[in-house]
Amino acid sequence: MTNPILADWQTPFDIAPFDRIADSDFAPALEVALAEHRAEIAAIADSPEAPTFANVIEALEAAGGALDRVLGVFFTVAGADSNPAREELQRAFSPQLAAHFSEISANKALFARVAAVWEARADLELSDEQQRVLMLTHRGFVRAGAALSGEAEARMKEIKARLAVLGTEFTQNLLADERDWFMDLSEDDLEGLPDFVTAAARAAGQEKEAAGPVVTLSRSLIVPFLQFSPRRDLRERAYRAWVARGANGGKTDNRAIATETLTLRQERAALLGYDSFAAYKLETEMARSPDRVRDLLMQVWAPARARAEADAEVLTAMMQEDGINGPLEPWDWHYYAARRRKAEHDLDEAALKPYLQLDRMIEASFACANRLFGLEFRPLDIALYHPDCRAWEVTRDGRHVAVFIGDYFARGSKRSGAWCSAMRAQAKFPRTQAPVVINVCNFAKGDPALLSYDDARTLFHEFGHALHQMLSDVTYESVSGTSVARDFVELPSQLYEHWLEVPEVLAEFATHAETGAPMPAEMLEKVLGAANFDQGFQTVEYVASALVDLAFHDGPAPSDPMAKQAEVLAELGMPHAIGMRHATPHFAHVFAGDGYSSGYYSYMWSEVMDADAFAAFEEAGGAFDPDRAEALERHILSTGGSRDAEDLYLAFRGRLPGVEALLKGRGLIAA
Repeated sequence: MTNPILADWQTPFDIAPFDRIADSDFAPALEVALAEHRAEIAAIADSPEAPTFANVIEALEAAGGALDRVLGVFFTVAGADSNPAREELQRAFSPQLAAHFSEISANKALFARVAAVWEARADLELSDEQQRVLMLTHRGFVRAGAALSGEAEARMKEIKARLAVLGTEFTQNLLADERDWFMDLSEDDLEGLPDFVTAAARAAGQEKEAAGPVVTLSRSLIVPFLQFSPRRDLRERAYRAWVARGANGGKTDNRAIATETLTLRQERAALLGYDSFAAYKLETEMARSPDRVRDLLMQVWAPARARAEADAEVLTAMMQEDGINGPLEPWDWHYYAARRRKAEHDLDEAALKPYLQLDRMIEASFACANRLFGLEFRPLDIALYHPDCRAWEVTRDGRHVAVFIGDYFARGSKRSGAWCSAMRAQAKFPRTQAPVVINVCNFAKGDPALLSYDDARTLFHEFGHALHQMLSDVTYESVSGTSVARDFVELPSQLYEHWLEVPEVLAEFATHAETGAPMPAEMLEKVLGAANFDQGFQTVEYVASALVDLAFHDGPAPSDPMAKQAEVLAELGMPHAIGMRHATPHFAHVFAGDGYSSGYYSYMWSEVMDADAFAAFEEAGGAFDPDRAEALERHILSTGGSRDAEDLYLAFRGRLPGVEALLKGRGLIAA
């Protein structure tokens, strides 16, 4: 029988036929796709024709179609709906894929042809996008080690293969710790918790087949539990489990993996002639150097730490009023901060949450995209990889633009966090293809599903990434959508969060789950007034993680990453009651792959721009100013990586922003 992954997909919009794909189909499909790709690469490398942009660079762009299809389907389900079979496949595929791509980057004949086209670029009359693709292709080969030979070349292959294995192990260990731990709650333990938390705990207990309600390590459950449970002993137990992910000893412990990963990254950078992995990694980003990253982070650290320390004094006083002596602990912060917000802003999360229905927030994100970019969303009834998933056709002026898939609920088979990916990216070469884009989140189930305000921001954030993919309008897939500098990729997503805070958006879509009534004007005013509440805490936990990531990679690899983490935090004067947002053993951004290694700072680098970019709307005709929306699409959302990121922002705004916009946006300095 024909493998359903490789067969023609007779499905709407050429969506993967998930209902016909079995786990046993993946390995044989990958074997065929790899063989096909090897043959395509050999034909390019061994061609007797003189190298040209068409027969080298465009040929590379066109190669690997079957492999893209297989991996697009597999990694979608491996991340969002894993099982033991898929985890085993992922462990097998990781070194196999690393070896395959190392083989391509080490192909001397192929690199010679790429280099020949690069050397002749001035005489080729290429378009701006073609020049960009040529530069990126040549640079990618060089940075992958194509110019290495002998022992250095062989060692580079070994390093890449081992790093792929380590990244997969790190991810699967973290998923196992998150999936396996839960804390049983008695009916007495539920006392003081809002209805939405007890409902989520009962639903989680059913999923875990427990005797009653439970707290799991899903962020959408454990954070509200820490906010509302008056039981300090239970908060401590839950918090300690949360921060111990990946550091519990045994086969799922990630500390040795982190050590080996950092050592291999440093060796990889040295083989390529760089002083540190951070210098290697940041060379292609907007920041360019570790010093510029550190400068930005430290400009933010000082005012954020000062705010957090002042807040800690207030929370400590509140705790002592409850008769609890001793220092404020990390498992106390969320609880007393929530009480303080209610007292100072008269804003109660339990009262707010019924106004933030998941379905209504999805509608809000779509409505903003319609007003800004003319996009329309029609529900689709198609087979997807999990019953929780839903899909929409995206159109503009009656023309098909994309398929958008939303997978919103937490479950044991899904890794934590939220992300956006494209099962198929937009391109016009070698054929025109519309994108298939997925947003994956981890919200607590409910009937109806209710979001926290942070959850709602996450939904808008990931949909901003989706818009970057859906509105892409380039020729070559390698520069499509979110294929941009890591410290630029978060600009569209963080910018889109601002539309959640537009008063008219909340006034229309924040409606009560039971009564349907719109959010009262005074509550809306309180929500917006409290938008910067607890920014000292949030900024400190983030910047600490970013500085630890940078310290890991800017210099010799630490022999003991946990000791290095402690050293960095001590030098910073990390407040006692605040932990890193991502401690080393569960820092998946940095250790699950190379994506954000030396690059966790990029959220803040992008935030410097997103605060300034939204100000451009406010300075014009308001949040939905059509001229600014058109400029945003033309210069940023549609261009992908076809131009340098700094040039794109300059084209949109006319200048680069300073850190002041970020500090004002977070309320860390006076507006």
